[in-house]
Parts: sequence; structure tokens; C-alpha cells
Amino acid sequence: MIILGIDPGTTSIGYAILECSSKPHLAVADLFTIRGVSTQERLKELYLGIQILVKRWRPDAVALERLFFAKNAKTALAVSEARGATLLTTALAGLRVYEYTPLEIKKTVTGDGRADKLQIKKMVGIILPQTAGLRARDDVFDAIAIALTYYYKDANRKPR
Repeated sequence: MIILGIDPGTTSIGYAILECSSKPHLAVADLFTIRGVSTQERLKELYLGIQILVKRWRPDAVALERLFFAKNAKTALAVSEARGATLLTTALAGLRVYEYTPLEIKKTVTGDGRADKLQIKKMVGIILPQTAGLRARDDVFDAIAIALTYYYKDANRKPR
């Protein structure tokens, strides 16, 4: 099974590919960084980037962070646009998307729904030893945690 985890953002989108058989293995994790362009161009670049990932890895499922709340309305709108582009791209590819709130992700990966970024990184390093010492932005670790949430919560469930 191959899982694509995506952490949508305004200008940086974290993504991770987990290959899972008896246990998860991180195949790739990185960041799309799209800055200094119009909203339309940013969403197009995100669409193209996700399309490449889908064609290259052929994931069985996509796990996406659900926007729970935002203090800044402008940021919430930009993240929602990125989520929309992601949902459209994956729908066109015929993929099912599983969405999780930040609280669900933190609780699943660390056991604590109020865990901070450092705790998430530490637990990801324990679950996936090849990530220990990985120097990456929080968005990348969040994408890995999102993919792991699918693995632990929904990978063995039958589709509804």
C-alpha cells in the first residue's frame, strides 16, 4: 500500500509518500514551495506537483490535514484554496482522500492531541527511524504524521 500525506499551506506544501507492507516505510518526503506568484499560478503549480506525485507513486490513498480553525482569515482562505486544488487533483485521479484534524493527527502519532511540533518530530523519528536526524521543515514532518494517521486509523478499514 502507498499513502500520500499532504500538509496544505499558503506558500509551502509538505508531502510524504509512505510505502507500507507489514509496517510503514518513508519513500520520500519534501516540500513544494511556491512564492512570488499570483494565486492562480500558485494553485496551478500545486496541481501540477501533486499530479506528478500521483503519476509517479500511484498512491492507494491520500491523507490530508483538515483546516480546523485559523486566527487569520486571509491565511485560512489561502490554505483552503490549496486544499481545494489538492482535492480536485486527487479526485480527477480517482483517489479517495481521508481528512484529519490537527488534534486527530497529534493524538494518533504522539498520543497527545496537544503535542507540539518537537513532539511530532520525535515520534515520527521513533516510528520511522530513517527520519531521525532528518533536517526538514515542520510542514514535511506534518505531512509524514498525516500519512501515518491514515496508516494507523484507516488503512485496514474497508471503504464505506
